[in-house]
Amino acid sequence: MSNRAKSVRLAYTATSILVIGFIVLPLVFIVWMSFFSNKILSFPPEGYTLDWYRRAWEISDFRNGFFLSLRTSLIATCVALGLGLPASFALVRGRFKGRETINTILMSPMIVPGIVGGSALFVFFLEVEFLTGWRIAGSSIGLIIAHSLIALPWMIRLVTTSLISVPPSVEEAARSLGAGPLTVFFRVTLPVIRSGVIAGSLFAFVNSFIDLEKSIFLVGPDSTTLQIALINYLEWNFDSTIGAVATVQIGLITLLLLITDRYAKLSRAF
Repeated sequence: MSNRAKSVRLAYTATSILVIGFIVLPLVFIVWMSFFSNKILSFPPEGYTLDWYRRAWEISDFRNGFFLSLRTSLIATCVALGLGLPASFALVRGRFKGRETINTILMSPMIVPGIVGGSALFVFFLEVEFLTGWRIAGSSIGLIIAHSLIALPWMIRLVTTSLISVPPSVEEAARSLGAGPLTVFFRVTLPVIRSGVIAGSLFAFVNSFIDLEKSIFLVGPDSTTLQIALINYLEWNFDSTIGAVATVQIGLITLLLLITDRYAKLSRAF
C-alpha cells in the first residue's frame, strides 16, 4: 500500500471516529449524568446514586406523560401502517397522473418544520371546531392525528424503498399460477418487504414518541406528553432527574433497535 493510500485511509478512520464520537459522546454523558448524586447538576460528581430514577417515576407528569406518549405512538404507528402499505403499493406499482405530486405531499410532514406543522394543525383544528362544533384541538383524537402525520412519511419511505426492490414479475408469476391478490400479498410480497415494514414501523414509532413541536400545540390542559413534561420540568429544576428520564428513553429506543435488527435486518430496508 502506497504512502498516499495509507494517509487517505488514516484520515478516513480519524474522521469516522470523530463523527461517531460527536454522535455517541453526548448520549454517554447523559447516561453518566443520570447517576450523579449532586442536588444541583454540576461537574465533577460528588458521588453516584439511583435515586433520580425513583424520583422520575414518582413525578406524575413524567409517569403519565410516558404512558400517553407510548399509547399515542403505538396508535399512530398502527394508523401509519394501515395507510402506508396501500399508499406505497399505489406509488410503486401504480401508473397514474399526479403520482409524484401525491408522493411529495405524503412526504411533506418530514420536510416541513415541526413547529410550522404543529401551528398549522392547531389552526386547522380550530377552524373545524368553529364550523362543526367538534373539539379536536386539545383532544386525544387531535394528538393521534398529528402523530399519525409524523409517522406516515417514515412508513411510506421505507416500505416504498423495499417494494422497489421486488420485481413485478415475481407477483405476476404467482398470479399466473392462480393465486389471488391477497394470497400474492401475504405469501409473496410481504415476506420480501418485511424488513422495510418493520423498519418503517420502528422509525414511525420513535419519531412519534420523541415529538415535541406538534404535541406542544395539541395536548389538552389535563394531559402532557413525556417531551413536554421534560421541558416544563427544566423551566424550574436543574438536576439529574432529566438525565434519568432521557436514559430510559435511550434504553427503550436502543432495545427496540436491537430486537428489530435481530428478527429483521434493518440494513435490508435501506
